[in-house]
Parts: sequence; structure tokens; C-alpha cells
Amino acid sequence: MPGVDEEENRGNNISIPPHIPLDILDQLEQQLSRVDAPFLRFLKKNLSTIWLEESDSRLGMTRFECNHHELFRRRRLKVSPGPVTIGLNPILANDDALFRHTLVHELLHAVGLLDHGTTHADLVKKMAPAPKLADSPVLQKMRSAVLENLPERQWICSKCGYSWERKRVSLPNRCPKCASKFTSQ
Repeated sequence: MPGVDEEENRGNNISIPPHIPLDILDQLEQQLSRVDAPFLRFLKKNLSTIWLEESDSRLGMTRFECNHHELFRRRRLKVSPGPVTIGLNPILANDDALFRHTLVHELLHAVGLLDHGTTHADLVKKMAPAPKLADSPVLQKMRSAVLENLPERQWICSKCGYSWERKRVSLPNRCPKCASKFTSQ
């Protein structure tokens, strides 16, 4: 199968397609039934991987060559989906945990779990949980980019007037100085 490598060594070379670690494929086979994943048995024959453009806003994507009507028909009949391409953003090449998380997410689509439902989310969490922000250079970079584009660079407490540098996207719950419920001015 193109893109499969036992060593999981991606490095920075985006001239070769992303590699799919064999342990992930084994986990898919153990975790999924033919009912849940009708395309699983065709995966090794039909799957290819590519790197997306680094400027792409997506971390990953799964593309089937047939339209969605045909895809759902093939899923219902449990026949081959035809060629399937998984594209991954090259920014994942040096972030193993986020690479695996994104890859498992896309592989679940490729095997026939097309919706982002509870089953899909639970399987991704079980097989390749999302890394914590502190452990992922890609997530840290993405957060920094979002923070740089926000108009407010600092938080100011409306109760005590204390201000501090904004390091998160969402509103804080409490002021770090007076501990009152936070409301911005």
C-alpha cells in the first residue's frame, strides 16, 4: 500500500507521500466491524496519501473519486469505494501526536465512517487522542496566529481595572487579581 511504513519516519521530506504506521491499520481492524466500516477490507488496495499545500487551512482531508450519492450507495452495498486519497498538511510532519490524530480521523472517513458522530469521535480519542496544547508545536503556532489577529491584546477587569496579556482565545472565567467573575470593559 503506498504511504505505509513501519518505521513512522517522516522527517521534513515532503517529496515522498506521508507514511501510514502499520500499528494504526492494525488498530482499525481490531476496533471496527464490517458494519461500521464497510470500506475497511478495501483500504490497502485503494488508499493513497499525499501532502496538501502548506498554505491549506485544513490539517487533513479524505477524497473519494465518486460523488456522494455513489459513495453512500457503495457503502450501503458494502462494495469497494474505488480510489481514496488522504491528504495531510505538511506542517504535521514534525508533530507526531497531531499527525497520528489527524491521520486516524481521516482513515476513519476512508473506511466508511463518513459522519463526525459520537462513534467517530470516540474512536479517534481512543486510537490517537489529540495532543495537549503544551505538547504540540503546530497547535501552539495556530493559537499564536489566532491571537495575533485578534483586536484585543490584553484583558482588563471591569471590577478592579487589572490588565494582563492575552494568552488564550476564549474569555477567562475570573480575574487573576481580584478573583471576581470576569467581564471585559
